[in-house]
Amino acid sequence: MTNMKQTGLRKMTIRRASLHAVTVLGLTFVACTPSGSAPSDAETTVQTPELLIPATATLERVGELLYDPMADSIHPDPRMASMIRLGFQISQDPQTYASEFVGNDLTCGNCHLNAGQRDRALPLLGVAATFPQYRRRDDRLVSLEDRIGGCFKRSMNGTAPPYDHPVMLALDAYLNWLSEGFAMGERPAWLGQNEIAVEARIPIEELDVNGGEELYNLHCAPCHGLDGQGIDLILAKPGPLWGPLSWNDGAGAARIWKLAGYIKHAMPLTAPGTLTDEEAQLISAYVNSHERPEYPDKESDFPDGTRPADAVYDTLVFSTHPLMRAEGRQP
Repeated sequence: MTNMKQTGLRKMTIRRASLHAVTVLGLTFVACTPSGSAPSDAETTVQTPELLIPATATLERVGELLYDPMADSIHPDPRMASMIRLGFQISQDPQTYASEFVGNDLTCGNCHLNAGQRDRALPLLGVAATFPQYRRRDDRLVSLEDRIGGCFKRSMNGTAPPYDHPVMLALDAYLNWLSEGFAMGERPAWLGQNEIAVEARIPIEELDVNGGEELYNLHCAPCHGLDGQGIDLILAKPGPLWGPLSWNDGAGAARIWKLAGYIKHAMPLTAPGTLTDEEAQLISAYVNSHERPEYPDKESDFPDGTRPADAVYDTLVFSTHPLMRAEGRQP
């Protein structure tokens, strides 16, 4: 039996203890029964349970977890269980649990929906097993801790926790818990599925911010507000999309096509996956046409000279750029 998603299956049996076998990605895996007894030889394949919350799930499922780190039996060592839970809490409320490293009003959960357990919304299930990995932006091999630190510095406009700091260790513990059962170096199929296809990418100079604003007001403003700062909903409050309390211009979300891929597949939460490639790109251009904090070390990115064509934030906030066609528009 392969290691592929044994952990997801193990955790799933907490919720679906009657299952004896499931089929995942075409392979059959055996789950232990609640008593720990061996399954019978007459295994039968049953319908595949959800390993991730579907990308099409709407706002009503925004707080749902398939793998609950606050459950009693997440780890046999209570000290490790405590760190896993702390990592989860940090991811959902860094302003409380990691305030010294955060420089804005965003959380990990603003982008990694359902605590990293939702398909097409930057899922974190299995991601720890993919590190270390080469990253073109850094032009070097990076560790999971490097990646976490990068999120703090860019998406949260703060500073990276030291590798041995409890905040870093707790997030490391949570991400590794979500990746138990994955083989080292294994890349789950659901990672990297938020891209706009190359053939569908609109040249940056042809994107119309005015059209993006109209689409934003129609599809995004009901939750994010006309000012982009987020409306306090009953189930959640979206983080700010621009301004001093949003991600800085070194974050992945500051790239037009990258943010557009996320918007296309994960937004709006009232009807995710219903926007076209063009609509998502226009909205992304509008969002990134606003002023936001500057990442101080941005010039060191892509040192091999392969800077992506959509990494153009530093030109978007100036009226001379084609994206800023609206006369008199000010960031």
